[in-house]
Amino acid sequence: MRRKLKGLKKKFERGFTLTEMLVVLIIIGVLVLLAVPRFTAVVKRAKMTEAKLMLKQVYTLEEAYFTEFDKYSKNLGEIGFEQERLVTEGGEARYRIMIESATDTSFVAKAISVVDYDKDGQFNVWRIDHRKRLVEELPD
Repeated sequence: MRRKLKGLKKKFERGFTLTEMLVVLIIIGVLVLLAVPRFTAVVKRAKMTEAKLMLKQVYTLEEAYFTEFDKYSKNLGEIGFEQERLVTEGGEARYRIMIESATDTSFVAKAISVVDYDKDGQFNVWRIDHRKRLVEELPD
């Protein structure tokens, strides 16, 4: 019985060969290469959700303003929207919100990304109008 235990002990003390370690590393590398593109797409969509949520908030505030004053506002502060600090200014917001146009009967608000997600020089732009049409104007 002791001989069997000593034999097992010596077998476990031996460790792994370089070939075994390389095979494991190659398998892990292949799995990472398969997972990263999917993960980055999910992260990008999650970041775009920020723009959608902020524009829907602007829409709600504009509708409330319209109900009270019978016109849409060109001023974010006037409707009660406060822009969070942008990541470029040490904050957490990735989109700059602005009202592009506003009349008595319509408005268009935009969310323009301050971060180039895929590093191609093109920044993501979303817009919403008085009919609550939320559209990605410029994909990133």
